[in-house]
Amino acid sequence: MLPRRIAIIFSIAAVFLLTGCWDKAELVEYGYAQAVAVDLGEGGELNLTTLFYNPSGSGETPGAAKPPPKGITIRTKGKSLNEAIEDIPIHFGRKAKLDHMRVLILGEELTRQQGVEDLLDFLMRDNEIRKTILVLIAEGKAGEYLEIKPFIENTIGQQLRRMEEASAKFSSKTSKVPLLDLALQLKSETKVTTVPYVFKDKDSDEISTAGVALLKEGKMVDAIMQPVDTQALLMLLGKYSKGVVEIADKESFQVLSAKTKITTRSSGDDVVASIHIKITGAISELHRSSVTTRAEQNKFTGKAQDKLQADLRKTITYLQKEQLDALGIGNRVYQQNPALWKRWKGTWGGQFAQAEFIIAVEIDIVNTGMQAGAPL
Repeated sequence: MLPRRIAIIFSIAAVFLLTGCWDKAELVEYGYAQAVAVDLGEGGELNLTTLFYNPSGSGETPGAAKPPPKGITIRTKGKSLNEAIEDIPIHFGRKAKLDHMRVLILGEELTRQQGVEDLLDFLMRDNEIRKTILVLIAEGKAGEYLEIKPFIENTIGQQLRRMEEASAKFSSKTSKVPLLDLALQLKSETKVTTVPYVFKDKDSDEISTAGVALLKEGKMVDAIMQPVDTQALLMLLGKYSKGVVEIADKESFQVLSAKTKITTRSSGDDVVASIHIKITGAISELHRSSVTTRAEQNKFTGKAQDKLQADLRKTITYLQKEQLDALGIGNRVYQQNPALWKRWKGTWGGQFAQAEFIIAVEIDIVNTGMQAGAPL
């Protein structure tokens, strides 16, 4: 009987030790951020534009008054990103919840003058922010993009995320860069980073995600890599998904898959990088060529290979001219020979500019569209 009473006493005592709701927070105390845009303000301050999801704007009743917008933008500023975020309740009446963020947009002026390393330090340390949010660099002021009405998604934050994902997946005219990937690029040995670029049409508010911005040691360089060059860059990086390659005479080749293999070797002060790209695809448009015979198909394949090699060479030449090792050749040298990299690291830009590149492109056509007959 005594052991049973002791067990009951311990059970009752354990109940009082259970975690309660003493630190609970109500949903109405929080605002759920969909996107954050950061711009450079006066005196080096940071201008923060935060897009919050508006739960009261999620429904629409026929015949009723126009529903409120599904997104609400709040603007704050501070000497640091943390200060600007902490000031949101002053204007919004709710604390910002950042664990539902879809995209982070950085203004072009900010990335050119101050760089992104200090911002990423805070974002990577914050345990609430997901490291899978996508990053964009915006032409002009980043905050202005969060005022644009979305095409089909509920908020412009989700719209921008979908645009970055779709452009990288279906056209390969920009890359897809999560926050963690950006941080790893900045911590690499070469410290050259590629970030998707977003811009507005000059005659309208329509936005596009195409091309990439190049960063060196966290700061954006002058030139923007154009969409057509971005396709070649993604092939070189082994990140090409799908897209269309324009060949000549308005003829095109659809890339269904691309596999890239890069090997490097060093001898003395010389670096040689061998790049082999194997592409599987289909003919998507013909105007002058015919592919009804094996010889004609081989001729078309040769034209496609020559065009791709020329595009790849053009992109490599540009990167070497700017001394920007966006291909990560220096990272490979470091992995293979850390002692050699230690000697080269300080002058790697010049070493990369003098490196020799051997390019080989192999194309396998799996569909010629022969059922269409001769070009129409």
